[in-house]
Amino acid sequence: MNEVTTDVVVVGAGNAALTAAISAAARGRKVLVLEKAPQSQRGGNSFFTAGATRIAHDGLEDLLDFIDPDDRHGVTIVPPYSQDEYRSDLERITEGRNDPALTEVLISESADALRWLHGLGARYRLMYERQAYDRPDGSYLFWGGLHVGNTGGGVGLIDDLVAIATRLNVTIRYDHAVEDIIVEGDSVVGVRGTRSGAPFEVRADSVILGAGGFEANADKRREHLGEGWQNAKVRGTPFNQGELLDAALAIGAGRGGDWSTCHSVQWDAFSADNESNFELTNRLTRQGYPLGVLVNTAGERFLDEGADFRNYTYAKYGREVLAQPGSTAWQLFDGELRPRLRSEEYDMPGISVVTADTLEELAVAMEVPVDTLVATVSDYNASIDTSVPLDLTVKDGRAARTQPPKSNWAKPLDTAPFYAYAVTCGITFTFGGLKSDTDGRVLREDGSVIPGLFVCGEMLGGLFSANYPGGSGLAAGAVFGRRAGAQA
Repeated sequence: MNEVTTDVVVVGAGNAALTAAISAAARGRKVLVLEKAPQSQRGGNSFFTAGATRIAHDGLEDLLDFIDPDDRHGVTIVPPYSQDEYRSDLERITEGRNDPALTEVLISESADALRWLHGLGARYRLMYERQAYDRPDGSYLFWGGLHVGNTGGGVGLIDDLVAIATRLNVTIRYDHAVEDIIVEGDSVVGVRGTRSGAPFEVRADSVILGAGGFEANADKRREHLGEGWQNAKVRGTPFNQGELLDAALAIGAGRGGDWSTCHSVQWDAFSADNESNFELTNRLTRQGYPLGVLVNTAGERFLDEGADFRNYTYAKYGREVLAQPGSTAWQLFDGELRPRLRSEEYDMPGISVVTADTLEELAVAMEVPVDTLVATVSDYNASIDTSVPLDLTVKDGRAARTQPPKSNWAKPLDTAPFYAYAVTCGITFTFGGLKSDTDGRVLREDGSVIPGLFVCGEMLGGLFSANYPGGSGLAAGAVFGRRAGAQA
């Protein structure tokens, strides 16, 4: 057996795990990162993200010290996003099931964590293409509390973090599948696993678990999330199978957070390679739904597309699509709305879309009942108070007074051509994880600390339940990864 000794061993190589490794290495610790994936598929779920990171701030002037310069800044409005708003959003979106102590650390340290990483070489920018609309006067207005993201999205994020870690002499070993946690007495002292079938063992003062949840394991999804979840498409890495969660529970770690819910989105239904696509990554998501209408395969609407800004609904609406017949639905837009859809999502190769000059022809192409679809859209169109101005940058109250209602951004679908995009449920990550304190120390069910064991990222339970505010996952990874590395 290959045996290695180090100060800190980090399991996983996504945003949180790499941040933890960087934090420990910056303190002078000898750090070894073990990643199950090959180097060509590194980065965990973080690689597949758009890079959006939710932080509290005081507006554009407060961000200029760490975001990339942009000629558009001079005509841009970035509303402040206070810690009180952040806290309120987390409480509201998770239906009050967010851990208060973890929440306070997240909202108070998120901006500082990004500044710290920026000082080491990570790059950030304003996310114009995702979080702002251009206005008739040529200015830009950001919305939804989510304004900053990594330069280069998830790919850029991982490239930057790996470069920082390498400069700090962190050793990263790919193709290393950690399977067991070594315990001596009541303390964790290392991990065991295999590489290409050969066993290895790493002894360390501290073990930091940042290996993700169980979302890539269909059996575990069915067990914990419920019947039907085995049909969800895996948006991100195929390597998050939940083995390390099981290993931690087996040595006495407590469960943290909500194991029955997850982050899931509307995802391209019929694209040929719509799971763990390392080339298209996040481009298979379909997040333009607040502008249009969503119908199931019976041609009927089933949710409020405009209930809130996309940032606050997209992570739960995948679940709603999964519950529809065939776990499939259609996003509908007309010729006036289609140009407002993000090009990186709706102009990708192999997209699941049908188009037609009439609703009747569109229904035939969608293979849904013609009369039902036409009646659904006609009722929707007729219920809109068009005297209320359409304004995509605010919750404009321009509603469709039908059932279910559309609370904001309702525009009649009445201009040919008509477009229908097929979507299913794409699972991102599971919300249940390990119980921990605010420094990432893993706790037993009775609240006592398991010495030597830390957790961060999607393995840390307690922050999210049922839904989450967009961008808070990457923020949590940076904050609690940094904290775990500072203690390990």
